Amino acid sequence: MKPLRTSSRIAILIASLAMTGSFFLPIWRIELWAPQYPEGLMMKIWLSHLSGDVEIINGLNHYIGMAHIKEEMFPEFIILPYLAALFVLLGLVVAWLNKRVGALAYLGLIVIAGIVAMVDFYQWGYQYGHNLDPNAAIKVPGMAYQPPLIGYKKLLNFGAYSVPDWGGFLFIFAGLVLTLVVACEYYFCKNLRPDSKTKLKSIRTVAAIGLLFLFACTPQPSPIQYGHDQCEFCKMTIMDDRFAAELVTTKGKVYKFDDLFCLNKYYQMQQAKDADYQHILVNDYLQKGTLIDLRHAHLLKAEALRSPMAGNIAAFSSLEKLKVLEAEKQWQAEITNWSNLKK
Repeated sequence: MKPLRTSSRIAILIASLAMTGSFFLPIWRIELWAPQYPEGLMMKIWLSHLSGDVEIINGLNHYIGMAHIKEEMFPEFIILPYLAALFVLLGLVVAWLNKRVGALAYLGLIVIAGIVAMVDFYQWGYQYGHNLDPNAAIKVPGMAYQPPLIGYKKLLNFGAYSVPDWGGFLFIFAGLVLTLVVACEYYFCKNLRPDSKTKLKSIRTVAAIGLLFLFACTPQPSPIQYGHDQCEFCKMTIMDDRFAAELVTTKGKVYKFDDLFCLNKYYQMQQAKDADYQHILVNDYLQKGTLIDLRHAHLLKAEALRSPMAGNIAAFSSLEKLKVLEAEKQWQAEITNWSNLKK
């Protein structure tokens, strides 16, 4: 059995490691638009759970007799994380074994898994859209409400859009890389004998493309323009660089707030989970204009802080510095964190 080219082994490593991103990113999303929901509704499917506007969608679907969507309905959520981990591990093994036939077998397994996943998704959508409650408030004879497998479909006055999300694109990226590797190994590159410089250049190119793809798939925070940006919740101009905050969704949408109070209210209104957001950020009170991870920040609640919307909560990256300030000011204060605040 012939060994793989060095560039092919590097490509397989990048493809398999890229799939680890699916543990932190949604793999699929379904979006709905209607006149009464101009900003749309979204349900995101992760390896182990659902997120987004699931309860709102359930409320709407109740009127046409669709079943209530619950995570417990899907045994796939138990299997998928282990399956994804297995594919990552298989990629590392194939690169280590350094056999051309291993790359072909690895690609075949990924293709088969992709086909099985799409068939399973279609069957779930069929059952969900055809087995309707006969006592539903709205009944349209002969009407089925199956969401599209992929692409766009009109369902009554709703437009439904079903596409892969970032985690799903990572699997697609891995499949494309492996397809190129197999095509090169078996057809296009088998007679080529690159010198060491060409080989090194090809390795660098593959690595650069993989790193660029991974970086591009990660939504990034946006700097807050004080005196210009508007708070998403209260619509006031963001002025104070000690209390501002920011949410960045896994899709890359950025929402800015002038007060942690506003961020929390918006978060609650969206019925959100932390997993819906790539970044949850807040200004460090002692480092003006510096955004820190709210999920790991230490929060001080005191009336004397007088934040823009009277949330009166300041965030600190250091618990020690928080306690020093509290002792200096002798405020009537409470130390808390994001987990307690969002309850």
